[in-house]
Amino acid sequence: MNLEPAPIPFNRPYETGNELTYMRVAMGNGRLAGNGPFAGRCTALLERLTGARRALMTHSCTGALEMALTLAEIGPGDEVVMPSFTFVSTANSVVTRGGTPVFVDIRPDTLCLDEARLEDAVTERTKAIVPVHYAGVGCEMTTVVDFASQRDLLVIEDAAQGIAASVDGRPLGSIGQLGALSFHETKNVSCGEGGALLVNDDRFVERAEIIHEKGTDRQRFYRGLVDKYTWVDVGSSYVLSDLAAACLFAQLERLDTITAMRLGTWMFYNEAFAELEAEGVVQRPFVPDNAFHNAHMYYLLVADLETRTALIEWLTDNGINAVFHYVPLHSSAAGRRYGRATGSFDVTTSVSDRLLRLPLWAGLPQADALRVVNAVRVFFGLASTVAEDDAAPAPTLLRRRAV
Repeated sequence: MNLEPAPIPFNRPYETGNELTYMRVAMGNGRLAGNGPFAGRCTALLERLTGARRALMTHSCTGALEMALTLAEIGPGDEVVMPSFTFVSTANSVVTRGGTPVFVDIRPDTLCLDEARLEDAVTERTKAIVPVHYAGVGCEMTTVVDFASQRDLLVIEDAAQGIAASVDGRPLGSIGQLGALSFHETKNVSCGEGGALLVNDDRFVERAEIIHEKGTDRQRFYRGLVDKYTWVDVGSSYVLSDLAAACLFAQLERLDTITAMRLGTWMFYNEAFAELEAEGVVQRPFVPDNAFHNAHMYYLLVADLETRTALIEWLTDNGINAVFHYVPLHSSAAGRRYGRATGSFDVTTSVSDRLLRLPLWAGLPQADALRVVNAVRVFFGLASTVAEDDAAPAPTLLRRRAV
C-alpha cells in the first residue's frame, strides 16, 4: 500500500459545478462563435464589476493587449514604457505593432513598475505607459496617471492578474484609458484561455468594437445602424468562443466566493511565514494600505538563487510543486533585440533570482496548505511546525474585509 501523500500541484482550476451545464446550453443554442449569448453575459458582468465603458471578451489577454496597442496607434519609432519583470505578451503587443518596448525597474516592495523611473525612460517618441499589476496588487496609479496626463501619454493597464482587485477603491484595469484582463488556466477565474479588453475612454469604444470583429463594422450592423457590414479598419479575430464564455460565466458568477477562498489560503500562508521573515530568511509579499489584492499568488523572496534552487528541490522531493517566475525581459534575447533598457535593474534582477511561488488555488485543502507551510519551515531549520488548529480564516470573515 502506498502511504505517500498525493502530490500538491502548483495550480488547479476551480470548478463551480455550472461550467458543463452552461456549456451544454451554449451547444444547444447552436451559437458557438464569438460575441454569442454567454459572451454577452460575461461582458455585462465585467462592465458592472469594473465600471468600464465597454468590455470586450477576447481569446487571451495577449489579444486584449494587442488590441489596446492598436487603439493606441503604436507604430514604428513609437516607444511604450513598461517593467522588465512581466510576461512576454506585455512587450510582444508593442513589438507586433512595430513599436519599441522601453524597460524599467520595479519597486522592491510591491514588485510593480517603479513610478520613479518614468521620468528617465520617457522621450519624445513615448506614446504610452503599461503598468503591470503584479500578483493582483495595484501599482501606484495616482502617480502614473498624473505623470502620463501631464505628458499626453496613454495608460494601458496590464491587469492580467488583477480580476477583483483594486487600488484607491478603483478596480484594476479600469483606471487607465485601456486595461487587459486574463482568464488563463492559472488565473483566479478561468476558461482555459481567455481575456478581456476594458475600454475606459469613450474615444476608443467604437474603434475597439471594429478591431475586435476583424476590422469590420459588424456590431453597427447588429444594432441596425448600417444595412450591411464590411471591412473598415485593421483588426483580427480576437473574439472569445461562446463555449469558452459559457465556462467563464460560471466562474465569474462565483467570483466573490473564489476570491474569498484564495484570500483564506493567502492569509494563512502569510501568518505562518511571519516568523521566517522576522528571522530574516524570507521576505513576504507587501500589500499597500490603499490596495485590495485578490490573492492571485503567494510568493516568498529568499536570500539568493542557490537557496531558491535548493528549496524548490526540497519541496519537489516532498511532493509539492513550487515554481519561480519571470526571466527579466530586458536581458532576454528578444528583449535586447526589440526593446530598450533604461536605468539600472537591480531589483528586477534580484527578484527574478529569489522569488518562489507556492501552490495556491480556490479550494486548496487545509491539510495541503499545512504541508506546504511545514515543508518550508523545516527547510529553514525551524524545530516547531504549524499545527492543524492554525487553519486558514473562513471565507465569510474575508468577505467583510473585501467590502
